Amino acid sequence: MAKSIFVTATGTDIGKTYISGLIVKKMREFGFNCGYFKPVLSGLVKDSKGNYIPEDCNHVIKTSGLNIEPMDCLSYAFKDAVSPHLASDRAGIKIDVNKILCDYKNLSKNYEYMVIEGAGGITCPIIINDSKTYLMSDLIKDMNQNVIIIADGGLGTINSVLTTVEYINNRNIPIKGIVLNNYDKTDFMHKNNYSMIEKLTNIEIIGTVAKNCTNFDIEKNKLEGLFK
Repeated sequence: MAKSIFVTATGTDIGKTYISGLIVKKMREFGFNCGYFKPVLSGLVKDSKGNYIPEDCNHVIKTSGLNIEPMDCLSYAFKDAVSPHLASDRAGIKIDVNKILCDYKNLSKNYEYMVIEGAGGITCPIIINDSKTYLMSDLIKDMNQNVIIIADGGLGTINSVLTTVEYINNRNIPIKGIVLNNYDKTDFMHKNNYSMIEKLTNIEIIGTVAKNCTNFDIEKNKLEGLFK
């Protein structure tokens, strides 16, 4: 089984896909055979030919140079850009966790390392019905994953990070580090956010990524050490 890490975030549109692509790219630049998997995606987009594609997967593939089709990187893809539990209900499709686990197992056979990207934040609902409540954190537990947390570098991030960390710790999910996205190293607030997050969580910020940056600046051994 490939070594892996699960990428989650403090919320939606924080930069999970962006950072996932940079991590896969960096791993492959370091010479590691690293792949990518997104269990469930909500929000298909139309390409120039009018075909619906999973843009998150497409972005990671283009960023990292992976030789794989976007639809082969995931188990479920829905047109509506809403929470998976609602998107699947509107599409009339029941999400099967065993399918996700099986798809991941089969895909990971092709790689030595895998980056797994969640949807939304850590509590994003995957299945909600009368008999079952299944959140992103439940999937992380079932996949036996460690996580890294993607957070924004700007205003409000201390509260978002502390709330996310407390929830993850309460679920007994190991946290390997935090990445600050849209980080401006010249901004006094961003610099203070960095130091306060490390001080208040006792979790290392393993990297920062500036807006529109195309490289994840991290040492080889440190990056490889995130995977288990």
